[in-house]
Amino acid sequence: MTADPSPRHEPGRSITDVDTRPHVVVLGAGFAGLAAVRSLRKAPVRVTLVDRHSYSTFQPLLYQVATGALNPGDITYGARGFASHTGASFRKGEVTTIDPETRTVSLDVGPDLRYDYLIIANGVTTNYFGVPGAAEHAFPIYTRAEALAVRDHMTSYLDHIAATGEARGASVVVVGGGATGVEMAGTLAELRNTVLPDRYPELDPNEVHVVLVEMTDKVLPPFAPRLREYAAEQLRRRGVELRLEAAVKEVRPDSVLLADGTELDAHMTVWATGVAAHERVKSWGLRQGRGGRIVVGGDLRVPEHPEIFAVGDIGVIDDDPLPQLAQPAIQTGQHAGRTIMRLLAGEPTERFRYKDKGTMATIGRASAVADIAHGPKLVGVLAWLVWMFVHIFALLGNRNRVFVTLGLAFRYLAQRRGQIVVGDDPG
Repeated sequence: MTADPSPRHEPGRSITDVDTRPHVVVLGAGFAGLAAVRSLRKAPVRVTLVDRHSYSTFQPLLYQVATGALNPGDITYGARGFASHTGASFRKGEVTTIDPETRTVSLDVGPDLRYDYLIIANGVTTNYFGVPGAAEHAFPIYTRAEALAVRDHMTSYLDHIAATGEARGASVVVVGGGATGVEMAGTLAELRNTVLPDRYPELDPNEVHVVLVEMTDKVLPPFAPRLREYAAEQLRRRGVELRLEAAVKEVRPDSVLLADGTELDAHMTVWATGVAAHERVKSWGLRQGRGGRIVVGGDLRVPEHPEIFAVGDIGVIDDDPLPQLAQPAIQTGQHAGRTIMRLLAGEPTERFRYKDKGTMATIGRASAVADIAHGPKLVGVLAWLVWMFVHIFALLGNRNRVFVTLGLAFRYLAQRRGQIVVGDDPG
């Protein structure tokens, strides 16, 4: 890699600026964006973190919010506070346009931001793959608002069928056999088996069905075979109906139609498969690859505009695509920050090297799988304890760690006495 021959600092400053340091604008307060900001905290630059929300969400635990174990505040952290602690500033707003020629970012509110270096880390959104009715009738769980919508719809429906006696054949269909889909289906089945008899004695749990639909012949495809088999067995033990090698043809208001013509009753369809770039990224004038991800070189810079980085889920190295997981996002964000420091020092850039630490998923109480890179492949209680420790430790803020620990303890250690966190009736 080569150094940026002549970084232009003037476009990053307005006439009224008194700070002459290069301006780095970071778009997105997710894993990648926060890692980038943190890596620049001692750099001779001024940093502006931009996000359309005033908080950062710990996405791996969104399904616990969706199923009522945690409050949304337990897995969110103030973006302003984070920026302040790292010496950055924060701007709340949604990016409307990026002009690489003038090095300007326009937001839906407030003045434009001009940058010397731009780190795009705004993540992706749900991909419905063009399935008719999916966007209209399915419930994604990719954002805090979506997780709350799932929770409120689920609890409202349970109250309705308990009052009316219409529980017969009630079904939740989860589409997607990856980690999110497996975790969601396993948790829903455990709620049906343990909480429902105590909290909704009017309902017969045997009449409430959880179905997991996956288009391949296995759940958790990226995991080792033994872990995949364990996860499938644990789901079946909890009463989850697995529909493997089943493609979704259409999502209807109260059913899911499969490609083979089978129609599954679905009083709620949870969409847990696939992500893609936001539509507005197309207008930014940057080359996009599969799923709309911005194509970058090995050092994570956009080749046509080397002052722009794309990291986390939104960026893709043309010849070495990374999985869209938390660790690649964190590591690419860190690398972008370090690369900017090298450029400022006149040093050549380095190719990003991903250090795979493994991946994990939980199925339910005392049941998880952990595929640790260059280490053991764990199942059962030990994997579950590792999963608990890793997720709690990764949270921002001691308050969140304490409240998540308590919430998960109530869910998994006192299931029949546990409460489901409820909100407003969506109507």
